[in-house]
Amino acid sequence: MSSQNQKISILGAGPVGALLSISLAKKGYSVTLFERRDDMRKAGAIGGRSINMALSRRGLKALDAVGLKEKVQECCIPMPGRMIHDLEGNLNFQPYGKEGQYINSISRSGLNMLLMDEAEAHGVEIRFEHKCVNVDFDTTTAHFANGTSVSSDFLFGADGAFSALRTAMQKTDRFNYSQDYISAGYKELTMPPTANGDFALDPNALHIWPRGEYMLIALPNLDKSFTCTLFFPFEGKLSFEALKTEEDVQQFFESKFNDATPFLPDLTTDFFKNPTSSMVTVRCNPWVKENTALFGDAAHALVPFYGQGMNAGFEDCFVFNELLEKHGAINDALFTEYEALRIPDANAIADLALYNFIEMRDKVADPKFVLQKKIEKRLNELFPDKWVPLYTMVTFSDFRYSEAQVLGKNQQAIMNQVLAQPNIEAFWEELYFEEIVRKLG
Repeated sequence: MSSQNQKISILGAGPVGALLSISLAKKGYSVTLFERRDDMRKAGAIGGRSINMALSRRGLKALDAVGLKEKVQECCIPMPGRMIHDLEGNLNFQPYGKEGQYINSISRSGLNMLLMDEAEAHGVEIRFEHKCVNVDFDTTTAHFANGTSVSSDFLFGADGAFSALRTAMQKTDRFNYSQDYISAGYKELTMPPTANGDFALDPNALHIWPRGEYMLIALPNLDKSFTCTLFFPFEGKLSFEALKTEEDVQQFFESKFNDATPFLPDLTTDFFKNPTSSMVTVRCNPWVKENTALFGDAAHALVPFYGQGMNAGFEDCFVFNELLEKHGAINDALFTEYEALRIPDANAIADLALYNFIEMRDKVADPKFVLQKKIEKRLNELFPDKWVPLYTMVTFSDFRYSEAQVLGKNQQAIMNQVLAQPNIEAFWEELYFEEIVRKLG
């Protein structure tokens, strides 16, 4: 059967679902997107969570595959490094990679609306206010809360961490699923432009206020505001639970984020208005059942600390598209290879994202961590094909996540030995770098 005669339904019109619909429509499939919410292009984006995101190489590569890379980059602000703010307000800029390497701050809703517009331009139908409540795998039929049912040749779930398709899969035999919440939650705050209409902070950096058990971050927006996110324990002495009044919030921010507080005029209003959201890691196996498959957060929800959630979801679409080119049709062989490639990588980036929470909230302010980054940068400059820092492998390369995880562990074991040398701070530039690289084998 040719693609022109096959119908594909995709649950979820978020960025991943919309991108997937574009790639399939360009292949000639008849694609319909089903979204449980209203059309955000008419109703406006939902505020208070996931306002902007970090787009990097994997996501851009997937966008490039459907001809949208340049159009999307026009909506981005490049961030070549992180700016660390200590308790005294001192700044320390830490580049992410080599010169010319950067991640991109982009509005989630802006990107989503662009992708939905592009999907419709390629003939994709988007049906809003369609909440899927059940799936019949024998007939590849989605049943919706409004009483309608839609049968398709294929049904794909890109409907987020609480996916209706995955929930239906969980009711089937031999389906493995786990979800793990971390003890911290997050709350988003807005740092508006200054009185003269400029950015309050350097826009070409991801700003971090690391404070051990918690942190504040800020990403720039095109309107010269920043989206700030407080990652903070739900319960405990210093926690969301403990900040009960506007005075509590104001005093806490003035004592812990003193250089940011003057630029947060609506701090207490935002704090009590915006939701306190949880963060979950979702893992499951298999991703395919009959003629259905999972993509993005529906298959592998991540905590946000590596900035790879959207990028990993876009990479799902890219890999699926490449496999479709290889196999020539959506079939069992394609599904088998899709799972074999993506499940190990999804599990790897889930682990890396959890670890990076510790790095961002604590280690970025540790002198030994800063020294390690300097040594690794030198190693990469001297031996670019042999020593690639873990962050570079994840964010700026085509390494599979699973490969990067293994190589990163090996490199960290070697760096632990290097950093354990007495007085290493004084003589690190005199290290025998070739010998360090040789330990990789």
